[in-house]
Amino acid sequence: MDTDPKVFVISGPSGAGKGTLTEILLKRVPSLARSISATTRKPRPDEVDGVDYYFLTGEEFKKRIKSNDFLEWAIVHDNYYGTLRSMVEKDLAAGKDIAMVIDVQGAASVKKKMPDAVLIFIEPPSMKELVQRLKARNTESAVELARRLKNAEAEMMLAKNYDYVVINDDVNRAAGELVSIVEAEKAKN
Repeated sequence: MDTDPKVFVISGPSGAGKGTLTEILLKRVPSLARSISATTRKPRPDEVDGVDYYFLTGEEFKKRIKSNDFLEWAIVHDNYYGTLRSMVEKDLAAGKDIAMVIDVQGAASVKKKMPDAVLIFIEPPSMKELVQRLKARNTESAVELARRLKNAEAEMMLAKNYDYVVINDDVNRAAGELVSIVEAEKAKN
């Protein structure tokens, strides 16, 4: 018996490992489609438009906001991020479960519009570890790093609003927990 497709929202502070864990989740649960967010952020060297994000200009993004093209959108770290409604609707109509990697503001918006969405918060084992991960990533300036750490503290206070919290202290263990959550939620249908 086919089950209704589900939306899994994965959030957490920069450097918590959301992207890494989601990539492992997508490999282990092939029925899951990844929602690709749109952003005005400049691409990092290894990122590809249409694969990692839809990279839009500020003008394009604002035009799409006015057209109500986004399921959710927010300004995070001085850049716009959003989930295109048409892409999510297309995947759901095709019967695909969706993994959305979005910020805490977006997660709250999705939950309001889609009460059945499952919210999963990825947390680092400690703030000290988060600082080390962000520094090792070497993709942010000192000012950007400070802003991300300040935002991380506020984001972690919102973990209590999520259905699940996964502490990413060990990538394989945390990925296994993520897979178990998705499988358990799918079994509820």
